Amino acid sequence: MSHQYTAEVLWLRGEQDFLGHRYSRKHLLRFDGGVEVPGSSSPLSVPPPMSDPAAVDPEEAFVSALSSCHMLWFLAIAAKRKFCVDRYFDAAVGVMDKNAEGKIAMTVVTLRPEVHFSGEHMPSREEVDQMHHSAHEECYIANSVKTEVRCEPVYATP
Repeated sequence: MSHQYTAEVLWLRGEQDFLGHRYSRKHLLRFDGGVEVPGSSSPLSVPPPMSDPAAVDPEEAFVSALSSCHMLWFLAIAAKRKFCVDRYFDAAVGVMDKNAEGKIAMTVVTLRPEVHFSGEHMPSREEVDQMHHSAHEECYIANSVKTEVRCEPVYATP
């Protein structure tokens, strides 16, 4: 069973001095549902104004894809186990560094999900940890990358 997923990336030179390396890295990311998101290189790689700090850069998109996939699996697992999730927040962080081959890469992504539950059927900390473990094992994106993906849940006090 295979599925295809598509995204379009559009960049236009316009009147910019491409050969003189004075061109904007701003571009458009378009997804199959019709959503368009401004994209750019990271301002850490290409200083503004040739990059747009307000746009989504590939590094941020990578971190968010891992975080989003983990969350979607966690929600599905929690619902199946009859735990009512009211809020899920993740302040995920990706670290760029040299990998084992000496190339700059996203070497670690740390997810820090904080999940709030309600109702009479509340999970124990061990059950929450187990659901995060299962979500990580099932996440399509985590299963697709060489980057170490860590999950460090944040536990809110009731």
